[in-house]
This record gives sequence, structure tokens and C-alpha cells, in this order.
Amino acid sequence: MDQDGNGAEQSGGGAFVVLRPRTPGRFVFASPHSGAVYPPEMGADPALPEASLRSAEDALVDRLIAPGVDHGATVVLGRLGRAWVDLNRDPADLDPELIEGAADGAVSARTVAGYGVIPRLTGDGRAIYDRRLTLDEARDRIARTHRPYHQALAQGMETARARHGEAVLVDWHSMPARATQGAGGARGPDVVLGDRHGSSCSAELTRRLRRAFEALGWRVALNQPYAGGWTTQRWGRPSAGFHAIQIELNRALYFDEAARAPGSGWSRTEKGVARVIAGLLAQAGDQT
Repeated sequence: MDQDGNGAEQSGGGAFVVLRPRTPGRFVFASPHSGAVYPPEMGADPALPEASLRSAEDALVDRLIAPGVDHGATVVLGRLGRAWVDLNRDPADLDPELIEGAADGAVSARTVAGYGVIPRLTGDGRAIYDRRLTLDEARDRIARTHRPYHQALAQGMETARARHGEAVLVDWHSMPARATQGAGGARGPDVVLGDRHGSSCSAELTRRLRRAFEALGWRVALNQPYAGGWTTQRWGRPSAGFHAIQIELNRALYFDEAARAPGSGWSRTEKGVARVIAGLLAQAGDQT
């Protein structure tokens, strides 16, 4: 376990990194899709362009939320690319079209569309493989990547509840600009808050985040088109002391998707997200 210059401990391993503050508060931040490492044994189609392979990544979200550790949040960051394993999917949601031996029958609509726990398609809709995976190969990926990440997330949440009586997960993501465009290509919301239509966290948490982002001049939508994925559903149990909310940031705010580099709005977005985080955790009494 290492320690950064601010005294926060870093641990995890190849699949993820955990940043632990000196005095952990109620909040756990997660970025499951910001990883950009693809193991050589992945065996993707060699003709697949790297830009397509990486098109579903939540690029730079890990950098945007890392300051949370300075204010008392435990921060869990995925390191491996989303095309390898999707950490925001049910580990049992195997795609029988991609994986030999996966049970036919009821799978989620997302898996049917090619985006199960091991995706069949890239974010821009291209086939990732020119082969099928074996069931053992799929299970090994999940055991090495999905399981330890969620064990770390569970440790953070359960520790926070034990210490503070409740735990709050903020699951951070990004969305391509095209995902929320309106008629005629009009730009959609800058932020989408997903609280499973009010069921996964307190209404006050959603209101507080909405006010904070709107104070930056950003347009905020609730639950459309993202209401919260598998992780939010799993941890969104307010009656048990676990709250969860998903945040989607429009990449148009900060990222040049063509160049795959910080865009002209990077500095403004970095400062804005840091302001939201500092205000959220200070109001929660988690400021160290």
C-alpha cells in the first residue's frame, strides 16, 4: 500500500486503484469505466481501430474525481478498459452470442444489444472480436477484474456505514455528446443524475447535486436517458443505510473525442467538478 503526498493511501492492484483518505467519511466515489489498460490476452480483432476499442471509456473521469479523497471520500477507480469487462453490469449477464457455453434464455436488453458484462460491441457499434470466447475465458476475466473491484467497493461502503450509520456511493460516468443531442443536433444536458427515479438515494442528495451543478451554469437532467446502472441498483438501498446515485458528465464539456485528449473546456470542467465535490462533502460533514 502506497501513500500520496496528501497522506491518502493507494491500493488495489492491476484491475483497480483505491484512494483512501486519512479519515474516511460517508462518501465513496467510483469510476468503473475510466480505465484504459487492455491485457494482451484479450484477443480483440486485430483490424479493430484503437479509437473504436476505447470509444466506450469514460475518459479522464478518474482525474476529475480524484480530488474527492482530499475531502474524505474513498475513491475506487477501474484501471482496465470497459471493452475488457464492464464493471457496471451484472457479472451473470453473459452474452450467448459472444460466449460459447453461456446459457441461452433471459438476458438483459443491454446484453442483447451487445453490451453485457463482457461487451460484444464497441461504444461506436463495431464488433470487438473476430472469434467467440470460451465460457472459462469469460469466467476468468470476471474473477480477475469484476469481482475484486466490487469487493473493494463493498469494503468502502460497509466501512462507511459502520462508522457513520450510512454510506453514500457516487458512481461517476461520462456520456458522448451525441447520446443526449436533441432535434437538429442541439446539445443536450451537461449532466444527468440517475437515482433510479428517486428510489436509490435520499431526495436531498439529488437536489443538492442538482443545485451544485446548476450553480456552474450547467444544464442538468434527471434519469433521462440514464437512470443508474447495475452498481447504483445494487447499492441504492436507503432503508438499509446505503445510498447511491449515478452522475453522467457530457464529454463535450471537457474532452475532444476525435483527438482523445482534453478539450478546450478541460480547465473549467476540472475546477467546476472540484467545486461540486468540495461543497458536497463539506455539507455532508465529511471535510477532513
